[in-house]
Amino acid sequence: MRCRRLGALLSLLAAGCVGAAQPAAGPGAPRFPSTWSFDAASAAPVRARGGMVVTTDPVASEIGAEILRRGGNAVDAAVAVHFALAVVNPEAGNLGGGGFLLLRWRDGRTAALDFRETAPRRATPAMFLDSAGRPTDRSLVGHLAAGVPGSVMGMWEAHRRFGARPWAELLQPAIALAEGIVVHRRLAESLQAHAERLRRYPQTAAIFLPGGRPPRVGERFVQHDLAETLRRIAAEGPDDFYRGRTAALIEREMRRGGGLIDREDLARYRAVWREPIRFTYRGFTVLSMPPPSSGGVTLALLLQMLEGDDLRSLGWHSSAHLHLWAEAAKRAFADRNALLGDPDFVPVPVERLVSKAYAAARRRTIGARATPAAAVAPGLPVPEGEHTTHYSIVDAEGNAVAVTTTINSLYGNLVVVEGAGFLLNNEMDDFAAAPGVPNQFGLVQGAANAVAPGKRPLSAMTPTIVLDSAGRVRLVTGSPGGPTIISTVAQIVSAVVDFRMDLSTAVAAPRVHHQHRPDTLWVERGGLAPTTAAALRARGHAVVERGGYQGDAASILLQPDGLRVGVADPRRGGRAAGTDVGTGTFAVRP
Repeated sequence: MRCRRLGALLSLLAAGCVGAAQPAAGPGAPRFPSTWSFDAASAAPVRARGGMVVTTDPVASEIGAEILRRGGNAVDAAVAVHFALAVVNPEAGNLGGGGFLLLRWRDGRTAALDFRETAPRRATPAMFLDSAGRPTDRSLVGHLAAGVPGSVMGMWEAHRRFGARPWAELLQPAIALAEGIVVHRRLAESLQAHAERLRRYPQTAAIFLPGGRPPRVGERFVQHDLAETLRRIAAEGPDDFYRGRTAALIEREMRRGGGLIDREDLARYRAVWREPIRFTYRGFTVLSMPPPSSGGVTLALLLQMLEGDDLRSLGWHSSAHLHLWAEAAKRAFADRNALLGDPDFVPVPVERLVSKAYAAARRRTIGARATPAAAVAPGLPVPEGEHTTHYSIVDAEGNAVAVTTTINSLYGNLVVVEGAGFLLNNEMDDFAAAPGVPNQFGLVQGAANAVAPGKRPLSAMTPTIVLDSAGRVRLVTGSPGGPTIISTVAQIVSAVVDFRMDLSTAVAAPRVHHQHRPDTLWVERGGLAPTTAAALRARGHAVVERGGYQGDAASILLQPDGLRVGVADPRRGGRAAGTDVGTGTFAVRP
């Protein structure tokens, strides 16, 4: 029965027949500017008393929910979702990238899995500089830009430790999708927007621009080589990817394009279990990712700088609120950019940076006016020497998993591994090509994040789980967006905790971002009232409206009565899918 139901579901997905949940607005929404595009109703909540899956893609969400219905747990669903996203969301879902997984099991266990990419053995600190010492674009496009991928090993390691369903079963939905899906609007628009970039490499264009053009909505899209790769991974696990046929194809692609990754780099790769960052915020316990992700440390520092003020009394998105926010973010990112790196290579003062005493000391340097970025130095001595996707899952037992994964830029380094059908990452750009020189996200980073063989580049990915005072999971969230990931996650946590917003409103609310350098307070298009912007400029802030939107948060709120509320970000058109306890039905309302 279950196999037949999964087959029926895949048929519907391949035919593009999955519908959307109906919007349901929550009470108590703040007053958004009239120019803002979204409200609580646009962030349609899905409610269920069993499991909940929220991803950037309706197909992937439905697959995750079906795995939960079949008796899988949150990690099983994460594995199935991860590989499905590699098929239906090629701009960010991946086999050729890496990421971070955070979990909190019902019995109280917590774990953080680092499956970030690593620099190849032959990587050097100056590999992306020209003869004059200036950065080139080789860290962004082409074979040199790729780090050793961690996604397959990460999913295998998570499943080995926590999975319940057979590994091969969890890859079957992705294999079926790679054999052919009907193109939906988001995929069609993404491929159309990036068609010229995808033409740069013939093997990439052959897959994503069949017949010389991107597939249109309603057309069938087949990724034969990817389906074969997924079959090998289903049968052989990571042995195929890191030592077998797929490893040989990656090495051959590197040789053809002048890249550095070889079979030895792949065979040496390991995913690493680490201790989550843990701190308290207004009585809640927040779990997030440790280095080499900068997300958890920066989140802790930013939020704890705000903890000394009653934000609600200031008023949501008042000039006083946003001034305090921008100044705290400026200081948190100054520390992040100078002090953080791969803890296996450089000393990282994590305990000091996440302490309330350190946050309070940094908070005391915030005045009534904006502090120029040049005057904001790291608060500790400096040691010597956008594209991503996130999904959140909670199963019927209350096990929670948050995963952020990436190939860095949209479509990574633009190189498909010929014969294997997947794109490679350009994560080498997340290293500091030269101290003091900005990367593609404008981040100016220090020597702690310099390139070194086997090193993992610093990341902003921030999968986060929030527990209440009784130790129960209350919120699971995360987002793509380069350095704006940290700002997005922090604002969702603050919206729920400080301003008591319902989840739909918290996700739909306009967002801001400051990362120290450039010394700019970025605001979403139409998301800030002109009078508020003028008041912030009067305080000395350089307020700039970005051309698009910030983030794509996938969030789940667990209510004390056991109800799960899943909300996908309306900015990108994702989907939440839930299951009722003891049934196989899709849940929209309790």
